Amino acid sequence: MFKALLLEKDDAGFRAGVASLDEARLPAGDVLVAPEFSTINFKDGLAITNRSPVVRLWPMVPGIDGAGTVLESTHADWKPGDRFVLNGWGVGETHWGCLAARARLKGDWLVRLPAAFTSRQAMAIGTAGYTAMLCVMALERHGLKPGDGEVLVTGASGGVGSVAIALLARLGHRVVAASGKGAEAADYLKQLGAAAVIDRAELGAAGKPLQKERWAAVVDAAGSHTLVNALAQTRYGGTVAACGLAQGMDLPGSVAPFILRGVTLAGIDSVMCPRPRREEAWARLARDLDTSLLETMITEVPLEGAIDAAGRLMAGQVRGRVVVRLA
Repeated sequence: MFKALLLEKDDAGFRAGVASLDEARLPAGDVLVAPEFSTINFKDGLAITNRSPVVRLWPMVPGIDGAGTVLESTHADWKPGDRFVLNGWGVGETHWGCLAARARLKGDWLVRLPAAFTSRQAMAIGTAGYTAMLCVMALERHGLKPGDGEVLVTGASGGVGSVAIALLARLGHRVVAASGKGAEAADYLKQLGAAAVIDRAELGAAGKPLQKERWAAVVDAAGSHTLVNALAQTRYGGTVAACGLAQGMDLPGSVAPFILRGVTLAGIDSVMCPRPRREEAWARLARDLDTSLLETMITEVPLEGAIDAAGRLMAGQVRGRVVVRLA
């Protein structure tokens, strides 16, 4: 038996709670793992609070991230005792996830946990931080170099934004953070490496198709008007990495930045990202992320605290990353 956060939905309605489950209930997979830590991502928050049809199979154990130890394996790449990190692949949506003391997964989904990280640190990074690294890699592929100019990070006090700021600053970029959480958040963002902080309200409403050129590049986790304004303010030949939809899925803008300034909009998908790029991203995180900053991003809760943490995340009351302790 093991403890898990179980989501159920039937004629009696929706229920979320910690339950004791038998390993025989675990879905098919070629590795059995013991997650030591997981995390509450935005998608987990949606699932746990039943605010969006994220879950496609009931009952469901959420947790799109996990880090811990392999217990059993019939996969050629994994053996008992190996350390792993998992992000995405539909886990927590169509396959039971890692907000549990046991999970059965596909070995092809796992990445070896870099020696630079503990499982707790890996979950302080999680899908949000791994996505931030994918964004940075995309900006670099399109030519961004230190000294090119200011790099804007929207949704700055969230998980993606926090790690993106830390990464970009350490790589030598001047980072401007957009946040709506006041002076306390500004202090936090500057501690991570932001050179300046602007109010997200400056970007959150409808604006002109082309605006004054400012940003050499952008990491955007908001979407909607924020993304449109970021594009309109990006300098000639710049790149915007779009990875989130906190403000909305719509794109109420113009093609003007693309055809008049040669701006590139790079879409970032972390869920089905091929394994080689995942491995590259985690290797870069191990090299380029200052692990001493991770503690400033973390709120740690036990499994029993995950439901409350998900509610606070969806209410915009969480700064940085929620790490869930399973062991």
